[in-house]
Amino acid sequence: MTENMFYSAFFFPAAAVVIVFFMKYVSSVLQARVRLAQDEAYRELATRAAAAQAEAAAAITSLGTSLDEVHSRLTALEKILREVE
Repeated sequence: MTENMFYSAFFFPAAAVVIVFFMKYVSSVLQARVRLAQDEAYRELATRAAAAQAEAAAAITSLGTSLDEVHSRLTALEKILREVE
C-alpha cells in the first residue's frame, strides 16, 4: 500500500503540472488565433475605408467640375444681362 501512495503522490502533482502547461499552451494558441482574426478584420476595414475615401474624392472632383460648369454658365448669363441693360 505504501508503494501505491508513493506513486500517487508523484503522479497527481506531475499530472497537475502537465495539465497547467497544456492549458497555458492552448490559451496562447487561442489568443494568437483571436489576434489574427482581429488583424484580418482591421485590414478589411482599412481596405473598405480606403475604397470609400477614393469614392468620396471622385464625387468631390465630379462636383467641382459641375460647379465650374455652373459658374461659367452664370458668367455668360451675367454678360448677356449686362448687354441687355
